[in-house]
Amino acid sequence: MMSILDMLGLKPRPGHPGSEDAEAVRRIVSELDALPPDRARWIAAFAYILSRIAQADLEVSDVESEEMIRQVTGAGDLPEAQAVLVVEIAKRQSALFGGTENFLVTRQFRDEASRDERRRMLDCALAVAAADDSISGVEEHEARRIASELGLEHTDFIEALKAYSEKREVLKGLARSVEANEADEADDS
Repeated sequence: MMSILDMLGLKPRPGHPGSEDAEAVRRIVSELDALPPDRARWIAAFAYILSRIAQADLEVSDVESEEMIRQVTGAGDLPEAQAVLVVEIAKRQSALFGGTENFLVTRQFRDEASRDERRRMLDCALAVAAADDSISGVEEHEARRIASELGLEHTDFIEALKAYSEKREVLKGLARSVEANEADEADDS
């Protein structure tokens, strides 16, 4: 009997194009399943929070996705193929359930992570926001919310944000405004 997935052409058959890809995904999922449940939960929450900051401006760029993969690979101590899968799942979950899940997932991460891990999470989130050489006001606001939900102090947020001063749109706009005023004053002289 043929399954509905086979009939719709959604389940690759052995020997058909894509069957190797499906097998690779199954292998990655089984490797993730082999992780201790608390570690898998930590990695999933970490990736979800990164997705949250990437989607703050309603668009996840390729460079933001690449940075998310890099951060998950490093923080989760995962092979890149696993990190890619985790990030893709997190992006989809965040896009589908972001409004209702954001606080819950971040609170879960806060409860399971040490203070140093929470601080590193904020640094990683800002790295994702800055991956496209710009931290928009919306992304900065979302980073502030994440920091608060992680139980970090405002000083922690400011300290983390300092590393990205040249990428903050609010400061770029201020610099352009100052330059324009100086040019106007020079023209008036």
